[in-house]
Amino acid sequence: MEEKLVEHRDIIMLGIQPWDIEIGCNFKNMAMEIAEQYRVLYVNRPLDRITSYTQKSDIRTINRTKSIKEGIGVLTEIKDRLWIFNPQTILESINWMPPGKLYSFFNKRNNKKLADEIKKACEKLEFKNPLLIIDNDFYNGLYLKEYLGSDCVMYYLRDYLLSQPYFYKHGVRAEPAILKAVDIVTTNSLYLATYAKAHNENTLYIGQGCEVEEFEKKPTEVPAELATIKGPIIGYCGALLSLRLDIDLLMNIATERPDWNLVLVGPEDEDFKKSKLHSMPNVFFLGHKEPFELPAYVHNFGVCINPQVVNQMTIGNYPRKIDEYLAAGKPVVATRTEAMEEFADSVYLCENISEYLKAIEESLQNSDDRVAIKQRQEVARSHTWKLSIMKLYASVNKFLKSEYYARK
Repeated sequence: MEEKLVEHRDIIMLGIQPWDIEIGCNFKNMAMEIAEQYRVLYVNRPLDRITSYTQKSDIRTINRTKSIKEGIGVLTEIKDRLWIFNPQTILESINWMPPGKLYSFFNKRNNKKLADEIKKACEKLEFKNPLLIIDNDFYNGLYLKEYLGSDCVMYYLRDYLLSQPYFYKHGVRAEPAILKAVDIVTTNSLYLATYAKAHNENTLYIGQGCEVEEFEKKPTEVPAELATIKGPIIGYCGALLSLRLDIDLLMNIATERPDWNLVLVGPEDEDFKKSKLHSMPNVFFLGHKEPFELPAYVHNFGVCINPQVVNQMTIGNYPRKIDEYLAAGKPVVATRTEAMEEFADSVYLCENISEYLKAIEESLQNSDDRVAIKQRQEVARSHTWKLSIMKLYASVNKFLKSEYYARK
């Protein structure tokens, strides 16, 4: 039986990333799923003053500027029950300020300007007593509960942003503050749920949805770049970033097993471009591929890997690519993190090079196990946006039925 909100509500979703950004589109997918039942106002991250000057030619800046100056594309209904809203205001760029009263004054002022814009959109759409969901934005969302007068506010925590210097500077105070202030916190990883619960007992892990259907289908053709590679292929798909991936581990795998071919699909950062991996004969860099191309590569890997470095950025991140690998039925070998524990029954989790080598060897030997393939695909199918949103509704319903809410 599908979960529904006990109080039928319109929903405001404040996105930390604009709707027109494809990368990291979790919140957008959530909005699409919620809009199947409820009216949704998706609020794009407002334009800030520095960006308006330094990124004038960026299409997103151009679109936001048109909204502000000409009223073009301010409120757009992109499907039934779903509107995208570009606030007609420019927020002050204040991250350069030191912590203190002046920063707090301007941060509150930014929040008030944003809240006033959201109110205008709500009035136009006749939204009544909406549920507010804030996507990881502890800067622009910190005071929205107060300024919008919302009686039910949820903070969706899906990334540990404090691992990045830009967000840490003021976020080390702002994120705990917003976690305490909101009524509900939901997370997409077990690690983040543990972290958030220290600030708000009303925290629930709701998992994450993934679009895995395309990875379930086995392509009829082998990509030309893979057709000429002889021997087992150990593959990775995704951005090649040294902040997230262990270059030394990859080099050790390639060195220890020259009979294996390490295939890396994705754009590289400077560290990867300069690494000795490029001089190794059994390592292949295939560059960026469009999302629709990736299933053909994954299906032709013997084993899929996720060789992460363990740091604050990676330890709590939900590994969406794991679901994609599993949907293709492929054996997966990955670095053990708290977020990866959810996959412990379907993925080899490793802590060092020897464990990686052993797990890859075993995976190659059993790669055609039909029972294992079916089980992997079932795990991937269990991670849908519908199930994630049902858990989100359950968390809201629990709050709306609580004694605390009754006293508000």
